[in-house]
Amino acid sequence: MTLLFVALAAILGYLLGSVPFGIVITRALGLGDLRQIGSGNIGATNVLRTGNKPAALATLLLDSGKGAIAVLLARYLGGEVAAIVAGGAAFLGHCFPVWLGFKGGKGVATFLGTLIALHWPLGLIACATWLVTALLSRISSLSALVAAALSPLVAMVLGRGDLILVCLFMTALIFIRHRANIARILQGSEPKIGKKA
Repeated sequence: MTLLFVALAAILGYLLGSVPFGIVITRALGLGDLRQIGSGNIGATNVLRTGNKPAALATLLLDSGKGAIAVLLARYLGGEVAAIVAGGAAFLGHCFPVWLGFKGGKGVATFLGTLIALHWPLGLIACATWLVTALLSRISSLSALVAAALSPLVAMVLGRGDLILVCLFMTALIFIRHRANIARILQGSEPKIGKKA
């Protein structure tokens, strides 16, 4: 029965994570197809490039919320292992959503929401790391990379060794999804936060 719950948590987490809230919100507000704006990414940072800050905030909250909800539901139904699996699956779903031909976002908001639900001190430290890096650099992608890279270490320091694997999994995907951003950061051409398309 435990294995069944874990498998169910993975499936439901992935499907929940696959919901492209950025596209839904921008279309509902008449802002166009988000995939044709700015970087083409479906996340909150690219929504911000439309100039609509409320839409970007809503996308941020919903994208982070779907990771958190996946974790909380799975924990309630199947325990901590199911919660960890559901969180990782929701993150995977955001990055590679079945509804969009597996072409999704970069997972930063979902990563943060998932961590907060899994272990709120770890999640808050990741958010603080993102914020401090963003304030210093004004580069969203760099902030995400730093927060993600530090998350496995922070999990270990906080005594949550059970979360190191899922942190490594999400970090690896974040770096893979940010390959082009990393190249632009090294070239000094990565756009600053809030820059319109």
